[in-house]
Amino acid sequence: MIQHNCSRQGPTAPPPARGPALPGAGPAPLTPDPCDYEARFSRLHGRAPGFLHCASFGDPHVRSFHNQFHTCRVQGAWPLLDNDFLFVQATSSPVSSGANATTIRKITIIFKNMQECIDQKVYQAEVDNLPAAFEDGSINGGDRPGGSSLSIQTANLGSHVEIRAAYIGTTIIIRQTTGQLSFSVRVAEDVARAFSAEQDLQLCVGGCPPSQRLSRSERNRRGAIAIDTARRLCKEGLPVEDAYFQSCVFDVSVSGDPNFTVAAQTALDDARVFLTDLENLHLFPSDAGPPLSPAACLVPLLSALFLLWFCSVQ
Repeated sequence: MIQHNCSRQGPTAPPPARGPALPGAGPAPLTPDPCDYEARFSRLHGRAPGFLHCASFGDPHVRSFHNQFHTCRVQGAWPLLDNDFLFVQATSSPVSSGANATTIRKITIIFKNMQECIDQKVYQAEVDNLPAAFEDGSINGGDRPGGSSLSIQTANLGSHVEIRAAYIGTTIIIRQTTGQLSFSVRVAEDVARAFSAEQDLQLCVGGCPPSQRLSRSERNRRGAIAIDTARRLCKEGLPVEDAYFQSCVFDVSVSGDPNFTVAAQTALDDARVFLTDLENLHLFPSDAGPPLSPAACLVPLLSALFLLWFCSVQ
């Protein structure tokens, strides 16, 4: 219908008669639905597509497509995704006046125009305003034949929105907890990799830039709640002391709000659903932080050399 510019209403001409089939020729293969990514990929490649997972939550913490886990300051607007099909931007502000830690206060998502499937759609969420529709009031991809391949669902109005983009094999979850937003996505590998060199700044692809990562000393500084108390509160919902648990301890300690445990717990729940390989579900502190700088390694090295010198002269 699209290829021949046919009207969707009224009579249509029958397809032209086909010539005689060649000897031994089987039935013509069915044309894959251009707005069903998974079915189209499986039919063309003979296997299921691969998927990647990214999330941002808390103060904020970013889990990248490559299973890097960073705690970031990233104040202001930063792109989580920026590819040929999808743009996602998170805007963060400090947890409190003068604090290095920040939380996501606004998320903007642009589903770019795809001729066969959807009109361009924009979704925008802010703290205390998690709409159940795109900016134009629609809940799907528009009037095109594949418009239903983009849809919004609300599991819990005002606190949990799920956007499914079947035409690009992508599912996005946005949540609101304790005055902050969180973002989680499962996206087809081909879609995640469809970007140019100019689109290199994406927190889901490269994690937080080194200049925007909180150091270990900043993550371990004394907060409004004692570390031991924060650990006890986080342990109730996060029994494994992985990067999610460490992030929870940081959030609760710095914010002074025990309810910050929810953000880490729901992020782990989303990862459990979105990850195709659950062996990568739990990341641990060695995966979560930047490597020690040369200066940090120099102090223990000098101490060891001094000890060797002192022993040799005795």
